[in-house]
Amino acid sequence: MYPDVVVVGAGAFGAWTAWHLHRAGVRVVLREMHGPAHSRSSSGGESRIIRAGYGPREIYTRWSVEAMAQWQDLESSRAASSDSPLFVECGALWITAAGDNPFAAATEAAFHRYDVPYERLDAQELRRRFPQLRFADAEFALYEPRAGALLARRAIQTLVRLLIREGVGYETREAGMADAQSREVAGHTVFACGPWLPKLFRELLKRRIVPTRQDVLFFGVPPGAGGADFGADRLPCWIDVASGMYGLPDLEGRGFKLADDARGPEIDPDTQNRIVAPASVQRGRQYLSSRVPALVAAPLVESRVCQYENTESGDYLIDRHPDLRNVWIAGGGSGHGFKHGPAVGKYLADLILGRGVEEPRFGLASKKLLRDAAVVSSL
Repeated sequence: MYPDVVVVGAGAFGAWTAWHLHRAGVRVVLREMHGPAHSRSSSGGESRIIRAGYGPREIYTRWSVEAMAQWQDLESSRAASSDSPLFVECGALWITAAGDNPFAAATEAAFHRYDVPYERLDAQELRRRFPQLRFADAEFALYEPRAGALLARRAIQTLVRLLIREGVGYETREAGMADAQSREVAGHTVFACGPWLPKLFRELLKRRIVPTRQDVLFFGVPPGAGGADFGADRLPCWIDVASGMYGLPDLEGRGFKLADDARGPEIDPDTQNRIVAPASVQRGRQYLSSRVPALVAAPLVESRVCQYENTESGDYLIDRHPDLRNVWIAGGGSGHGFKHGPAVGKYLADLILGRGVEEPRFGLASKKLLRDAAVVSSL
């Protein structure tokens, strides 16, 4: 007997889709080729920022609010023996230029509409509150005090363990189009395979989802009291709109995280070298010299190479396959998808169950061909 739905890919999109389908009473099998949040996945790694600031793209503000509640519910439902957090509420700064700023104005309007607590801080107040960071006179920031960091790998592995505990089938095996094409009568198949989607659907998704290499750096903080200044109790996550750089505080002693949102070179997720490029380290240190001068000479204590899977607009692809009506595709996270996993899962589950309303921006028809670095930033 076939399950009602097979979900291929146990990352943020796939695991949360399985969760919502299971809670709706659907029989689900979750399938993953390397294990949940594995080192080649886009849902692996130590941490992700969760924040609600998205300018005029209000659907993402709403989804951030919805997703936050579900991530927190997941944390409260874990086995009582675990004391390790899934979410750290350290706040988030959106650093940008003062003056006429339509994006910031749209963000503030969305915050009001969805009751997102925030403060608008000028450079003087930013320096007072966060002396670890350097701010130019012409900068200001929108500060979300209830935003923060999700512990990515731990959160996904926790979610998958709970699914298995509740009776969802789980298989470690590779899947391809043959799985979908053999299921024309019984059930549905969801492909939530991140950077592997354009390899599975070569003609359909060619240049519509493009995986790129993204280097992530962790710099060691000073010992003792100096290091505490860079912990989550005193330093928020932050996003620098002008440079595209973003950072997270020192979480669990792993180091101060720094990364560049600029799209890297196109890669193959199966074969790309996972060693960080020296040029990325140099660029990171150059940025530290202007924004976090106390860490400019800090040792690089960890690094990793992950990937984005970009669409041209930066919007997700969540749609039914045009030729295989029992096949669904969920991907195109474009560097900001992890936080929205719970909302993506509910949206897709509702579509599969015939009770959802389609959002055109997520449809395949809206996906233009991506050429070079034309993708819209996820910031």
